[in-house]
Parts: sequence; C-alpha cells; structure tokens
Amino acid sequence: MTDAAALLRRTAELAVAYLDKLPDRPVGGERDVAKLRRELVTPLPESGEDPVAVIEQLAEVGGRAAVAMAGPRYFGFVIGGSLPAAVAADWLTSTWDQNAGLFVAGPAASVVEEAVGAWLIDLFGLPADAGYGLVTGCQMAHFTCLAAARQATLERAGWDVTARGLFGAPEIEVVVSAETHSTVHTALQYLGLGRDRVHVVEADEQGRMRADRLAAVLDEIPGGAPLIVCLQAGNVNTGSFDPIADGIELARRRNGAWLHVDGAFGMWAAASPELQPLVEGIGLADSWATDAHKWLNVPYDSGLAFVADAEVHQRAMAPPHAAYLEYGSERDEVSWVPEFSRRARGFTVYAALRTLGRDGVRQLVERCCRLARRMAEQLDAADGVEVLNDVVLNQALVRFTPPDGGDADDFTREVIRRVQADGTLWLSGTTWHRMAAMRISVSNWSTTEADADASVQAILRLAQARP
Repeated sequence: MTDAAALLRRTAELAVAYLDKLPDRPVGGERDVAKLRRELVTPLPESGEDPVAVIEQLAEVGGRAAVAMAGPRYFGFVIGGSLPAAVAADWLTSTWDQNAGLFVAGPAASVVEEAVGAWLIDLFGLPADAGYGLVTGCQMAHFTCLAAARQATLERAGWDVTARGLFGAPEIEVVVSAETHSTVHTALQYLGLGRDRVHVVEADEQGRMRADRLAAVLDEIPGGAPLIVCLQAGNVNTGSFDPIADGIELARRRNGAWLHVDGAFGMWAAASPELQPLVEGIGLADSWATDAHKWLNVPYDSGLAFVADAEVHQRAMAPPHAAYLEYGSERDEVSWVPEFSRRARGFTVYAALRTLGRDGVRQLVERCCRLARRMAEQLDAADGVEVLNDVVLNQALVRFTPPDGGDADDFTREVIRRVQADGTLWLSGTTWHRMAAMRISVSNWSTTEADADASVQAILRLAQARP
C-alpha cells in the first residue's frame, strides 16, 4: 500500500506545477476527444493499480486537457478562478471529509457557515436576520429561493404546499423578464410551477426589464392571485441591471407579491460604493441568488441563497426528522438547502472572505469592471469592430464587420472560432437581439492590464488575419 502522506505530497507537487504554468499555457486545453478516450476510457482493472501512478496519469492527461478557466485570460461564461487561499481551504475540506448536513456531523462546518452567512448578508446589504444556505451553484440557489417563494405565496392563500403538494393548490402567477436567465426557468420547472407558464415582460436595448411594461403586465394579473416577480441584477450578456427599486415598488402594490432577484454575479456590485447605485433597493426584495465562484473566486460548489423571511425559508427546505439522526439547537445546514449529505462548502468561502476582507472584495470587483471597460474601449476604437452594449459591469459584447462586406454574423462567429483555437485567451459567442456577438466576461482575480491588452491584441490580430 502506498504511503498516504507520500501520495498527498506528490499530488500537491503536481497541483502546484499546474498552477505555476497556468498563466502561460494555451487557454483552450486539448480537444482531441479520441485521444482522451484512448487514455482514460479503459477496461476496469482486475487488480488495483498503484495510486501514485494513477494520480500522475490523471495529472498529465487531465491537466493537458483542462480548460485554463482558472487562469487570467479566460473570459467565458462569467467564470472566475480560485484564490490561492480558497484552493487551500478546498484541499482541507476534502481532507476533513465532513458531511455538512447536521451540526453533530461537522460542528466547524456549521459554525463557519454562520460566519459566512453573516458576512455576506452585511456585504450585500440584506436584512440582518435573513435566512441563507450554501448550495451547489446559482441553479440550486434559485431553486431554494423560489421554493421559499412558493411556500410563502401559497401560505398566504391558505395552502400548505410542504404538506399537501401542488394537487389542488391555488395557481401561482410568475412574472419574468424576456432576458431572465435559463436557470430561473429551470428552477420553476423543478418546483412544478412550469418554466413556460410565466408572464414575460419586455426588455430594453440593454436587456433591462422595462418598468412600464412590468406595470402593464401586473395590471393584467387577477388581483389576489399568488404572485412571484423575478428581477435580474446583471444581465448575462450585457451586465445590465433591471430597475430593481422601481420593480419592487410596483410589485409591492400587489398584496403578498414575492420579489426574487437573480444576482448570479451582479449582486457583487453591492460591495463597491462606485457600483452600488446599480443595485439600489436590492435589500427590499424577498430572496436573492448568487454564486461565490463567479466573483468571489472560490472553487466550484459555492452557490448562495438568501431569503428575507428565515422562518419561511426553513419551512420550505427542512426535511422531516429521521429517528436515527441527532438534531440539536445549533444550525443544521440541511434545514436551509435541498441536500442532506453535502460537502462542507463554507470553508472555501470563509477563507476567501477572510483573506480579501471587505476592501479586497471591492477591489476585485472594481478591477474586473475596469478591465472590461479597457478591453471594450480598445476594441471599439478599431476599424470594423463594434461594442454593442454599455459596459456598466464586467461584460462586453463585440461584433465584427468583414472587410469584404460579407455577412457580419458569419464573420463574428469565425473570429470567435479563431480566438478559441488560437489559445491566447478563451471567450464565448452569443446571439444578442438576433445578432451574433463575441461575449467577454472579466471575472478572474489574477487578470491584469497586461492580460487584457494581450487579449485585445490577439482578437484584433485574428480578426484581421486572412482566411
């Protein structure tokens, strides 16, 4: 049997070697799927193999094929990297191997979540007594928040959905923007509310919900109907914000309406006095979903759900007690999230917040926004390049005009393909208002001005290259 300490030391060496090479390696990673299958998809061995050999092969093949999304020139999908302290805390989390569902199974995991919840509630300007839960990602944060919304709106209509389910329940009306993220629709699907059975509010040219159209849609919904209104803090394409304060005021005129905010990455603007006007009024909503991986730069498995009414949050999520388990007066995390057996995901968020502090979070958010503007300004100044959005946060949409007067959609997609294949940086494409566009998301703690400038130069070089 291989010595466990030697195996872990060797694994740490391999991990550090990968991180050391990260800033300079091609960002896209290896794409030869056939080769990867030959190396990784083998018959299950009859006898166990040497652990060091297994880990070394995984490090070589997996590291070679890994997309360098933890690196400084990855600008796809609003994906941050991982701060060194958060990576270190993630290693400890796996080493301790706590089941963070009950306090009795992991006391430190429970108490760390208390600290993290209090810090984040304060950082975001949410009600001090709000409920909170750490989930896998923003998808499950929406699920958790909208489960609480379902619970509360039906309770007001005299129906206990936790006990009785949806059979025979009053219908809940749900209002979303035309730009609402797909994860909100998926959460509605999971909760039995229907992803397509929604009232859709028109958005403006920047992707913001139009307050006048929201008012009109609300007027069309029968009075007294259970009602959930979903607002967005940070459009996934443009970074724009719905008129949150106005939207909440309009919905509050309907007795018992629940206001949910999708703040997957935009909520972090609350950490910056410079950006805080974008989220004005956000603390007046009823629930909020965000993701620490996107802008706090911790490893994956770090979604965050907040609910203003902690009691309804707990009623919506807490499972019935099982006789063989030990419950107590301390925080049992299972009462706030959809999972029972769960990773102790609070340690990474705790390490990140302690090492950054309030000012470090502010600087991280503001620096990413500044770099996004820098890249957009340089690209917009080039011939044949147009930035389609107001760069109010960390997102830029870019479109390219072909020099020969051909189709701009086809050419924009071709430039994106060239950039992805080149390896200097990685970004994604999108369709914005029926136009193909390049989508740049600046979210990584390690991205510098030099990275931003080198990326712009690569984009322009590839846009000007002959086919």
